[in-house]
Amino acid sequence: QVPLVESGGGLVQAGDSLRLSCATSGRTFYVMGWFRQAPGKDREFVASIRWRNGSSTDYAESVKGRFTISRDNAKNVGYLQMNSLKSEDTAVYYCAASPAYYCSDYGSEGCFRDWGQGTQVTVSS
Repeated sequence: QVPLVESGGGLVQAGDSLRLSCATSGRTFYVMGWFRQAPGKDREFVASIRWRNGSSTDYAESVKGRFTISRDNAKNVGYLQMNSLKSEDTAVYYCAASPAYYCSDYGSEGCFRDWGQGTQVTVSS
C-alpha cells in the first residue's frame, strides 16, 4: 500500500487560489488522482496524472482551465493547484494512488486502491 497525506486545505473566498499537496511514501504506483466529496453528495473525480512521466493528465469538466495537477517525483509529492475557486468547489479533497499501470477509467474510484484522509476546502461566496 501507498500511504498518502494531504495538506493545504482551508477557508478562502471565491476567486482565490489554493494549492493542495499529497505526500507519498515513495512506493511505486502509476497514477495519482484527486477526488472530492461535498456535503450530501457522492465523491467525484477531479483530476489525475500518470506519476512517472507526469505528461498524461485528465480533468473533470467542472475544473478544466482552473485546476492543475502536477507532481514532483524527487519529493514524492503530488499537487493540485486550484485557481478561481467557486463556492461549488467546497468539499473534502482526497488524493488517491492507483497500482494499475492500465485501468479503463481513472475517473472511477475503482481504479484507485490507496487513499489519503482528506483535506477540507471551503470557499465562501
